[in-house]
Amino acid sequence: MITTLLSAALLAVSAEAPAPALSQESKALLRCSAAFAIVSHGQSVGNEAALKWPRLDTRGREFFVRSLAQLMDETGLDRDGISALVSTEAQGLWDRQEVDKVMPSCLVMLEASGV
Repeated sequence: MITTLLSAALLAVSAEAPAPALSQESKALLRCSAAFAIVSHGQSVGNEAALKWPRLDTRGREFFVRSLAQLMDETGLDRDGISALVSTEAQGLWDRQEVDKVMPSCLVMLEASGV
């Protein structure tokens, strides 16, 4: 039910405004922010697959906030626009089952960020 509502909302938002062109760095920030959100949520509910990764509650959240603020500055999108971008990215990672694939490079990015 929630997935259906989220998908409908994302379709409505994406129909209203095209996604902005992002640099490779910004695409990586978006992808890792989405992956961290998925894993952090999984960790908070005791999901075994999510628990194999380092805890992301504090550092992952800070990375998420800083990255999305940077994306807002770069794209000029407001919170709703950025929320739609990260939701679309998270849904794509989930649907393609790519979270485990991107997490190693995202953890490197997290370390390099100094968060």
